[in-house]
Amino acid sequence: MPTTTLLRATFFALGAAVGGGAVAVLNASKKKEAVALPGVPPSPTQVRPPLVEVGVTGDPRIAAPATTAIGPVLKYGNPGPIPDQLVHQAYVAAYDRRLRHPAWTAEHLTLASLGKSPLEPAPGDGETGDRGKSTFHEDESLPVQFRAKLQDYFRSGYDRGHMVPAADAKRSQEAMDETFLLSNIAPQVGSGFNRHYWAYLEDWCRRLTGSFSDVYVFTIPLYLPHKETDGKWRVTYEMIGNPPNVAVPTHFAKVVLASRPSSPSTPHVPEISTGAFVLPNAIIPDDAPLESFVTPVDAVERAAGLTLFSDAIKGGSKHICRTTKCQVVVRRFDDAQKRPEMRRAISSPR
Repeated sequence: MPTTTLLRATFFALGAAVGGGAVAVLNASKKKEAVALPGVPPSPTQVRPPLVEVGVTGDPRIAAPATTAIGPVLKYGNPGPIPDQLVHQAYVAAYDRRLRHPAWTAEHLTLASLGKSPLEPAPGDGETGDRGKSTFHEDESLPVQFRAKLQDYFRSGYDRGHMVPAADAKRSQEAMDETFLLSNIAPQVGSGFNRHYWAYLEDWCRRLTGSFSDVYVFTIPLYLPHKETDGKWRVTYEMIGNPPNVAVPTHFAKVVLASRPSSPSTPHVPEISTGAFVLPNAIIPDDAPLESFVTPVDAVERAAGLTLFSDAIKGGSKHICRTTKCQVVVRRFDDAQKRPEMRRAISSPR
């Protein structure tokens, strides 16, 4: 993978920084169950800027880091870093040691990175990743006591859900293998979500490369409160493993930033589109409109405690559903696997 491409993805992903939170109501599921996403104040202020901003030309710019004198307070040990920053060929991630799954993942998709460009070869040494050669495995770069383990998912009732899908990392076998690290995995409902609607959304993100020259994708597990019968809001979630080790997110967000030349006469001036989608970790009907899951980027940032984009980017971009069609393509990959005549025509993206 060229160094410039890796650094571009790394710099963009490192724009995730700690933000704040407030509460507003969002009806995010098919049953209109009330869940809470942080609201956007009338006059938002940027408490802490992103570590990396995207300039008007689409290039990353490193912001001046904040300096804090910790002095002798941590004389006998520093409890950080939490989360761990993980840099791989096809993506960058932050791992949450407490929840045992990614805090967020970030990737930079192009036709070339997906091996679909007839003019530009895919990054890598020419080798193509084969999902059949990849296996799920623990991330040995993490301290043993903070790792998600294969045993945690055994008979848990949940799929090992990729945050960065394997289909986005076909540039090499190593790149694909890295998507099978458990530090890229979170528990997801299988049939009706991970194997279906979530896979459709991942496919939609890849198809954006047909309309945009650069597509950046953040995937973020969320824990959103819901209103109970006593009128109070609570966050409740399941833990898997024995003893309990990995948290099960209540929702997942996909946040995208896509850019392309604003016109043939001004190719150096990018047109920026952004959008965010929040899906419950539950069965979602195939006919659910993708636009029904649209959520303000600000709301996702505040729910996750992250700053993904600068105020200039959020204020100056168009919504992705205004510049392209926000509609998933339903492809029942699991059904195709049961039909021998379809196995060659359709392969699972996950």
